[in-house]
Amino acid sequence: MQSILGYGRQFFRAFASTTEFKTKQQPCEPLKFVSGCAGFSKSLSPSGRCVDSKRLTFGDDAYFIARDNHAEVIGIADGVGGWRNYGIDPSLFSSSLMQVCARLVQCGHLKPQNPADLIHRGYQELLATKLPLIGGSTACVVALHKAENMLYTANLGDSGFLLIRDGNVVHRSEEQQHYFNTPFQLTVAPPEKEGLVLSDSIASAHKSSYKVQEGDVLLMGTDGLFDNMHEDMIVDYITKYKNHKDSSKVAASTIAEKAHSLSFDPDYLSPFALSAIDSGIQLRGGKPDDITVIVATVSADHGT
Repeated sequence: MQSILGYGRQFFRAFASTTEFKTKQQPCEPLKFVSGCAGFSKSLSPSGRCVDSKRLTFGDDAYFIARDNHAEVIGIADGVGGWRNYGIDPSLFSSSLMQVCARLVQCGHLKPQNPADLIHRGYQELLATKLPLIGGSTACVVALHKAENMLYTANLGDSGFLLIRDGNVVHRSEEQQHYFNTPFQLTVAPPEKEGLVLSDSIASAHKSSYKVQEGDVLLMGTDGLFDNMHEDMIVDYITKYKNHKDSSKVAASTIAEKAHSLSFDPDYLSPFALSAIDSGIQLRGGKPDDITVIVATVSADHGT
């Protein structure tokens, strides 16, 4: 993700939708996530190894996995690479935002039905620091309300998620872009850049909610994943490893490795290339980028 320049500060109406899918009879137990995460920095060569997911960052991408007594929460953010042109490390903003959101969850400040509020609180905390952290990023947060068996989501930008059930995508998050390769983004700009760079309100985030059941799979990723792998390819890998002992971890690692490999293929007609063609730009090949993949299988919580 590169572009930050715009013609002024822009504000958008919030688009919210609540969608429920017909499900099987719910288990008596509350639900939980069994998660795996993997990714790559775009600085790695095609033969580079998957980065250690315990670092919670992959290049300019960042993520968190946290829980409280009522919900399990996963968030991802993609730092806007264009800030490098101003001598600013894009990874600092995305990683700081995710760290603050994780701490807020652990301290009991999460409203499970409103993950957008968590992003807002995290962003406001960054704004309130004595030395504001300059930069910007996308943000996507998903909360599993354990007692309700409901998934609540908020997504700003072009990171996103798939909800997969029985080998089918029952929901895909909406990508938000101002124009080609320029997603909606949270921004803290220096005074001299106020009004000159894109800065979106969390009110513009797309919000949704879904009833989930045991066996559903949530896949979250930054644009480095979705720009390089078509939806059916992702679903095939989820299905292939569904019955593996460590299905979430193995699927996340395999999908990240495939996306990374495709990103360096000059002849591949990637989703990014197709999007460029739709915008009147003749392009072919993958898109080298930071890649973050989180696979979370919805499982019965037996209190372990």
